[in-house]
Amino acid sequence: MTSTVRLRHYGHDDLPKIRQALLDVHDDVYAAEMENEFNQRFSWFVDHWGGHPDFSCVIGYDGDEVVGFAYGAPATEGREWWRKHLEAAPEHTATFHFSELMVRGGWRKTGTAEQLHRALMETRAESLAALLVDVTHPKVEALYASWGYRKVGEDQPFPDSPVYAVMLVDLPLS
Repeated sequence: MTSTVRLRHYGHDDLPKIRQALLDVHDDVYAAEMENEFNQRFSWFVDHWGGHPDFSCVIGYDGDEVVGFAYGAPATEGREWWRKHLEAAPEHTATFHFSELMVRGGWRKTGTAEQLHRALMETRAESLAALLVDVTHPKVEALYASWGYRKVGEDQPFPDSPVYAVMLVDLPLS
């Protein structure tokens, strides 16, 4: 089954009107894991990424219901955190840091995640996209690999965060 959700693009200036929708999806997706302090800080991450002037977000709707989202922002040149995992950086290093992709339970395994991802990435002018995937979620890592991402290392960006697989993909997506 393929999802036919309606997708809408948003940017930095839209954060005040979409912020609560992002928080609501997160709280729904992580309802069973909200005792985890790292998960409780999601609003900080929304504000951090949304505060970037080139923040980009795609939200999926089924009617008026928000079913998922994908967002990120371009890396500041020279601050691409993934570089330390490669012996030699690629020739073109302009990077989009793909921060979040979340889909509510009723819309998983319908193609919604891929729709959100592709809609976000098709607007990008950077040469690469980088993301982090919790290493305890091998199915999620495999999903990103099926979309063309390659694992280049592992990282734990915060003392209380999970260990993540560092993954890169060349843009535009094939």
